[in-house]
Amino acid sequence: MTGFAVQSGLFFRRKLLEALRQPVWIVTGLTTPVLYLALFAPLLRSLAGVPAFPPGHVLDVFVPGVMVLIAFGAGMGAGWPVIWELDSGVIERLRVTPASRLALLLGTAARDIVMFAVPGAVVIAVGAAFGYHVHWAGLALLFLLLALLTAACSATSSALGLKLRQIGSLAAVVTGAQLPLTLLAGILLPLSLGPAWLRVLGHLNPMYYAVQAARSLAAGSVATGTVGVGFLVTGAVAALAIWWGTRAYQGAMA
Repeated sequence: MTGFAVQSGLFFRRKLLEALRQPVWIVTGLTTPVLYLALFAPLLRSLAGVPAFPPGHVLDVFVPGVMVLIAFGAGMGAGWPVIWELDSGVIERLRVTPASRLALLLGTAARDIVMFAVPGAVVIAVGAAFGYHVHWAGLALLFLLLALLTAACSATSSALGLKLRQIGSLAAVVTGAQLPLTLLAGILLPLSLGPAWLRVLGHLNPMYYAVQAARSLAAGSVATGTVGVGFLVTGAVAALAIWWGTRAYQGAMA
């Protein structure tokens, strides 16, 4: 095992232990998506049969959107601990070590992927009990796609935390971006139900392509152009975010 892999594993273990010491966030992360299924999904039953919701398959459209929402939330929470590490001197102490800045970033991203995968598995299990149709090949690729999305959000949030250095500023940016990003991705309701101008704006949002690919994979359609574009866009955004996050760590620890 290379030194970089060892460092990434150590940082991942440290970040995961930090998360496990705060069970309230784990409970919230598990219950919130289930509440979406319990409280929001029943409102969609009247839409069964419209073009965006095939008859009897409302959850097949809704569950993948909730999965994207979980991935987004799991990743975008990374910036707050980074600010705490700046304020408490953790980043200052790491500055004098030979630790890889990329390994530090990837350790956090790997923790966030786990924090997405566990609630995601719970949502799939609960959704299946209420009629969600599981397609195993598509489900495996769905988790891979959303792991990329989580990594992209985690790296972006970490970079913002390092750049802004204030919890209030980070909260303003994240909450301000969350609503347009999630709504224009068609997470809860497909954008095909909206007017043309809304669909045009949606195509400018990288998360839109992840949602479309997620729904295609959830339906068992693996080898489609929608899935290919979803992986291409999400992978490119993840690579760009990881590059930016690494540069932000290098600047903060220079």
